[in-house]
Amino acid sequence: MRIAVTGSIATDHLMTFPGSFGEQLIAEQLDRVSLSFLVDDLQIRRGGCAANIAFGMGCLGLRPVLVGAVGNDFADYRSWLERHGVDCDSVHVSETRHTARFLCTTDEHHNQIASFYTGAMAEARLIELKPVADRLGGLDLVLISPNDPDAMLRHTDECRQRGIPFAADISQQLARMEDGQIRQLVDGAAYLFSNDYEKGLIEQKTGWSDEEILSRVGVRITTLGPKGAVIDRAGEPSIQVAPSPERGKADPTGVGDAFRAGFLSALAWGLSLERCGQVGNLTATHVLERVGGQEYELGQAAFLERFAAAYGADAAAEVGAHVRCHHP
Repeated sequence: MRIAVTGSIATDHLMTFPGSFGEQLIAEQLDRVSLSFLVDDLQIRRGGCAANIAFGMGCLGLRPVLVGAVGNDFADYRSWLERHGVDCDSVHVSETRHTARFLCTTDEHHNQIASFYTGAMAEARLIELKPVADRLGGLDLVLISPNDPDAMLRHTDECRQRGIPFAADISQQLARMEDGQIRQLVDGAAYLFSNDYEKGLIEQKTGWSDEEILSRVGVRITTLGPKGAVIDRAGEPSIQVAPSPERGKADPTGVGDAFRAGFLSALAWGLSLERCGQVGNLTATHVLERVGGQEYELGQAAFLERFAAAYGADAAAEVGAHVRCHHP
């Protein structure tokens, strides 16, 4: 499959607060919060939803096409992504703005408070998908991940007009976008990604029930954190996907992106939806065990060993016929 991953490309500034955000909030004064958190750690990492997803797909042996906007400070980041199998030839480079910045503080319970500076990402609305499709000889799927809101709407509309299947992944932009815009992004999606909290928010903002959303999308994938994931289709029983055992928790930033990377990779290999969810869960687990969305390494033997331990030898054999990790 020829998959284009549209969305944010950013630098992550990740901080750790050795306490609980909830304990610092006064219920009667939430309308005028004034807080400052003294953090213990600062990690600067490569990030952005689309870049994280494309990186994960590249690490699994695919060659995803990254589509987004960056500043002229992108040279080192581009080199890193290309070395990990990502096609960056359709990335737009701004002449005036810096690459976007994500600033996130995580407390001891893995709750997060974050801000996002758009920067060059605002120019993603200028990107047309047709030249990308023409360069590749067509596109089989376009992932619409968090990005400049106008870019997300434009890419979704262009996919509909050109008959290109698209996957909707609104996530971080749910809070920013209006109800009608959310309906526009969801309706007709071949795949709809969200976590369990975002699932309820999508239903609230669209005004559509779970059943109505399932009638409007092909497949609805909901991640459940430590409980794994669930995959739903209209008229079909839910597929419950068990989590992959973790070897510790370092930071949750980028975990959802890694799930999408694994899911889409298995989809490109032609595997079942259950296998897609399992590959997604294991890829996400690797990110949870590191600080940063692109700090993990996937070794072929170790990945399949962990996959077999989580989901069985037969499942690992299916995946092993396709996965081509960069490391032995």
